[in-house]
Amino acid sequence: MTTLAFYEERAVEAREAAGATTLANVRARHLRAAAAWDEMAARASRIARFRDEEAARRLMRQDDAALILASAD
Repeated sequence: MTTLAFYEERAVEAREAAGATTLANVRARHLRAAAAWDEMAARASRIARFRDEEAARRLMRQDDAALILASAD
């Protein structure tokens, strides 16, 4: 299970717990927890996307360097 999937699963569980309770303060606590898990999931998603984009840029730079070296010969 990825970190993102873990965070998303916790958010779902918190929402389910909020729906299952009759106490307003407990419901609010679960909804705050769900919002926090959602924010962590969004952050993890942004980080994963950034890492993927950076890896692609790194590969392109390596390819460019290889082409430059090959053309210098």
